Amino acid sequence: MHILEVLRRPIVTEKTTSLQAQNKYAFEVVKGANKPLVKEAVERAFNVTVEDVNIMIVHGRMRRIGKHRGMTPSWKKAIVTLKQGHKIELFEGV
Repeated sequence: MHILEVLRRPIVTEKTTSLQAQNKYAFEVVKGANKPLVKEAVERAFNVTVEDVNIMIVHGRMRRIGKHRGMTPSWKKAIVTLKQGHKIELFEGV
């Protein structure tokens, strides 16, 4: 896996937007990603210094469309804490 394929998309919600005040940013990452891999991918992609990485699995939920029921897929989320003074421009103005 290429290092830049680790990050799938940024997660922009009300909760993750409020985390930016603490210099934390959230990303959806591939299932096989670990903390050192996510750290290296963010540092390379955005040219910032990463202090800490927290990873969690978001489990799928039961959904219904009419009489049909199914599960949404599980996915992995990484919350990245940047060094003081660094920021990711991708999230600014959202």
